[in-house]
Order: sequence, then structure tokens, then C-alpha cells
Amino acid sequence: MKILKTLLVSICFCNLSFSQKTDVGNWFIYFGNQKINQKWNWHNEVQYRNYNFIGDTNQLLLRTGIGYNLTENNNNLLLGYGFINTQKYVPNSDQKIDTNEHRIYQQFITRQSIGRIFLQHRYRIEERFIADDFQLRFRYFIGINIPINKSTMDQNAIYLSSYNEIFINKESPLFDRNRLYGALGFVINKNFKIEAGFMAQTLEKSNRNQFQIVIFNNLPF
Repeated sequence: MKILKTLLVSICFCNLSFSQKTDVGNWFIYFGNQKINQKWNWHNEVQYRNYNFIGDTNQLLLRTGIGYNLTENNNNLLLGYGFINTQKYVPNSDQKIDTNEHRIYQQFITRQSIGRIFLQHRYRIEERFIADDFQLRFRYFIGINIPINKSTMDQNAIYLSSYNEIFINKESPLFDRNRLYGALGFVINKNFKIEAGFMAQTLEKSNRNQFQIVIFNNLPF
């Protein structure tokens, strides 16, 4: 816990040092995954995204869904809904444009382990309804967790976490964005773990980076 607290404090100070800029922001994220029974699960998610450390809102994302386990803990199909409020700055101005997006998504998650390396692949399709516009997007995510002080991801394990996710649009431009992430995590108990890390995001015509503080509740390892 001392290692995790030190990391969180360091990230807070780093974020404060960037608080007057708009090229590095911060995301506070909660992922929940509650088991309904052996086959069904409920996914719930909140992401509060800021242009700086906190208080200058970029996005509020709320996502939920119902999943079905094809095999226990390793292969999951999910149908979900997301609401996204985006507050985007007008170029060369302190004013923001406020837009809402409604999103339907379908995804397939498969997990595997190789020794002490825990892998997750996620394939997602999104139907996006933004004002009078409709967009279709495809996403592929690969994540890796590697425990440092233990051989498994059980209680009190400290671990390295990394992922890469690419976003592809159905219409031009085909490339939407890519996210590359690295973090240090701590397994509090079988129901909770926490991560603190940094994500580099590459968009079609620009780049944007975020610090991230993430809480996971009941996510299967």
C-alpha cells in the first residue's frame, strides 16, 4: 500500500504541474462487473475526464451492459449502452461546446494466461448517435497484467498493467485513434484493485495524453 500511495501522490503533483495546459489531462475511472449468476454479469462504468487534474471537464462517460459467459471467466459476450457528455473547447477561445452522445455497443472479451502473464483481448463494435449524425466504429483492445511480488493476481499483489487499443471508423477517416497505456496496480482483495498510470493517445491530426486513476470492482482476473 505504501508503494501505491506514493505513486498516487506523485501523479497528483505531476497533474498539478500541468494544470494550466491542455495537452495533458487526467481521467478518474471506475469499472464494475457484478456477477448475476454463473452465466450472466452486469457491467457498470463511470469515467470523469478532465483537461487538467480536476475541475476542467472534458467528458463524462457512463456505460452499462449485460454480459453472458460462454465459458467461466474466460469468454464473455456483452450488449451495452453508453451516454457521453463532451465539453470541447472552441479553438482559440475559453468557451466550450456541449454535446451529448448515445451509444449502443457489442463486445467480445477473451482472457488467457501464459505463466504469470495475464492477457485480455476485447473486440467491440459501437453504434454512435451524436445529434443528427450516426457513426459506426470498431475497436480492438489488448491488455496485459504481470504480478511483481506474487505469481498470481490475488490479494496484496503489486502488478504492472499495460494495454493498447486501436479505433477504426467505418467511414473516412478510417483511423480514429490509438491509446497506449502503462500503469502500476495493487490488488486490494478479490473484489477490488486499483491502478495509477499514464496513457498516450494518438488521434488523426493531434496527440493527447492523460494520467489515469482507475478502480476495478469485482472484475474477474
